[in-house]
Amino acid sequence: MPGFLTSSIGVTCATALALPLTLPATTASAATATPTGAHAATAASAGTAVTAVPGSTRSLPLAPLTDQRVLGIAPVQGLYRPDGEHFSLLGVVWTDPDTELHGRVQARTRSAATGEWSGWQDIETHNADHGPDPGTAESTARRVRGATAPLWVGDAEGVDIRVRADDADAGSARTSGPRPSRPAKPSHPSRSSRPSESSHPSRPTRPPLPSGLRLELVDPGRPGKEAPPASAPADMPRTGPDTDADTDAAQAAQAANTDIARFGALAIPALGKRATEEELARLKGDVKGKPYIGPRPRIVTRRGWGADETLRYGGFAYTKKVKAVFVHHTASGNKYSCSQAPSVIRSIYRYHVTSMGWRDIGYNFLVDKCGTIYEGRAGGVTKAVLGAHTLGFNNNSMGIAVLGTYGTTKPSGAAVKAIAKLTAWKLGLYGVNPRGKTYLTSAGGNRYAKGKKVRLNVISGHRDGFATECPGKRLYAKLGTARSGAARYQGR
Repeated sequence: MPGFLTSSIGVTCATALALPLTLPATTASAATATPTGAHAATAASAGTAVTAVPGSTRSLPLAPLTDQRVLGIAPVQGLYRPDGEHFSLLGVVWTDPDTELHGRVQARTRSAATGEWSGWQDIETHNADHGPDPGTAESTARRVRGATAPLWVGDAEGVDIRVRADDADAGSARTSGPRPSRPAKPSHPSRSSRPSESSHPSRPTRPPLPSGLRLELVDPGRPGKEAPPASAPADMPRTGPDTDADTDAAQAAQAANTDIARFGALAIPALGKRATEEELARLKGDVKGKPYIGPRPRIVTRRGWGADETLRYGGFAYTKKVKAVFVHHTASGNKYSCSQAPSVIRSIYRYHVTSMGWRDIGYNFLVDKCGTIYEGRAGGVTKAVLGAHTLGFNNNSMGIAVLGTYGTTKPSGAAVKAIAKLTAWKLGLYGVNPRGKTYLTSAGGNRYAKGKKVRLNVISGHRDGFATECPGKRLYAKLGTARSGAARYQGR
């Protein structure tokens, strides 16, 4: 990608970036906000108050950083707030989810511990390839927004962010390769991301920035007061008065796993192969022939990683079966410790629901660099929960996201092994061979048209169903290892 700021223009922009901006702000906090929409209906029907849970989302509008009419440069928006915020994850959202951000987004943050500023970090701008399928109720909800990928920055209290549209040359260069894009809504057949060239024939065209750009600062909240079990990650939220364990939404999420775990469990324990085969017979009835299923791995539940169940939409959504698995990376950066993984997941969950407008976190499962497996979207880990992970192919599939960015960074062996263990077990519940092929029908995307039947590996990368870099070159290269490992765990 071309340099962000160059020559004298870069000096001018850099000077503008250093100037603090006083802007209005809005705050959405589970501890203080009144539930609206689906959340309000859930709370009202329960007849009980929503229990306060730590964590919040701060939404701040971006503003022009330069007078672009005078400078004649591509649009630049940003925000500089040196203190007064507390957050660990950030991202940029905009009003129309069908509009793509053609440009570059960079941020630097000030550490809450040391007060020092980080270097500038790039934020992945193409995030529309993760999401609910076109035309579904989740994708057409009025509150759904376009967004960058989230970026984990650790404990921070100051932020400096800049968003610059592609210039004419950069925009032309980027059309040479596949570019993820969400299918346009029928109600906007004439929408374009570029102004008409005919309207200004003597002026080079530049793609404008999306309207309604806002910076989202996510505080994942802090653990409660009681100590977690010894086997739990150090950052796992505690049970007690600081959690929402007594709300109807929380009880429903916990009850969804009672087919294999006790109500309210922080983690679903691992099982040996024989016990897993017996459990399969109990869940699915008599299994004809040899049961090909891997031993059930340990899975940290939503209660275990501290999901605020009052954030998500009420109820659960299911598909018919699990025929395929799509592997993703979260593109949120690799600067997290395994003890911080629950905080990272809580942040992504908040970003998907509060900032992007999805019904729940998009992925069915998440895996950290130490190989710990976490329950994602609510509805029960044994069930075919409909996710929002691979736009166009969420039906009859599930999504596993590895926390981190794996374009140039090699994924840990523990993470790849966890993918193999999880897929061996979950695909085994549905009688599917991890080394096999299957057909899925596209719901629409930039690689396959709506209605197209596509033959895919049972364990595929996100890029197999959508033109995207996800799950990163280095993680994608390990999917063969995951397939063979999963088949071995199943006894094939």
